[in-house]
Amino acid sequence: MEKKVVVSEFMDEAALQKFGPAFQVIYDPSLVDDEERLFQKLADADALIVRNRTQVGARLLDAAPNLRVIGRLGVGLENIDLGACAKRGVSVRPATGANTQSVVEYVLGAMLVLRRGAYTSNQEMLDGNWPRTALGAGGEVQGLTLGLLGYGEIAQAVAQVGLAFGMKIIAFDPYLADTDPAWTHVQSCGLEDLLARADVMSLHVPFTDATAGLIGASELSKMKSSALLINTARGEIVDEPALVSALKSGRLTGAAIDVFAKEPLDHAAAAVFKDCPNLILTPHIAGVTRQANVRVSHVTVENVLKVLAKEGV
Repeated sequence: MEKKVVVSEFMDEAALQKFGPAFQVIYDPSLVDDEERLFQKLADADALIVRNRTQVGARLLDAAPNLRVIGRLGVGLENIDLGACAKRGVSVRPATGANTQSVVEYVLGAMLVLRRGAYTSNQEMLDGNWPRTALGAGGEVQGLTLGLLGYGEIAQAVAQVGLAFGMKIIAFDPYLADTDPAWTHVQSCGLEDLLARADVMSLHVPFTDATAGLIGASELSKMKSSALLINTARGEIVDEPALVSALKSGRLTGAAIDVFAKEPLDHAAAAVFKDCPNLILTPHIAGVTRQANVRVSHVTVENVLKVLAKEGV
């Protein structure tokens, strides 16, 4: 009997060829914005592939009684009700590790751009100006302290590149054993110490009840005024108005934000960031590159196939 896979968000279509003729594959990235059609397609589906926008809760699962596996094109699982999936025997498989390199390069790239401050001079140059004095005042990262909030796989990869740049690395992760070899060349510290010492702080924790609003006005006030903040984790971890206030007042030097409390970021949600200095905003693409999309897509298809093969679906 033909098996059915529904894909509700974008991915590398070539990876879908791995399913072969025994599968009916419905690839329609517009389904994420059309719940009624999505539910219709899922009525007899064995598998669903999503990114972070498709909300997988009880209603979706009720509409998909035959669903056996959900392939996640990424690693965050906040949009998936894991408890409801477990009750229904639906396996959830994230593409662990497939986009690590992309996030690492985003973090290091944002850090270098913000620290150097030398890459926004096109218009001045075209206007005939020569802002050499101002732009020559940018800084290097060698010798700075890179603080990592969370020290899982991606943060550990960021640490390795930071070490290659000659940075000192500190990290806060109460869930990683002190004896873990990942701590080699990296100093474990408490959150208060991390905030106080980091010249650059990069966030790498999932969104949970414990991490919601973890970086608010109080935490930002404890950071160096010369520090940079980079968030590629989840928007809800940072108090966005407090961050903007810190940047505008000079309590923080710069920030790169790739994730937001409301996504997609609409006009109302974006208004808080208006006229904010030294701020880089990107649309949740730190882990999305051409290469990462291919890797994530292939890993996700393989994950789905393994579950279906194991269950004999």
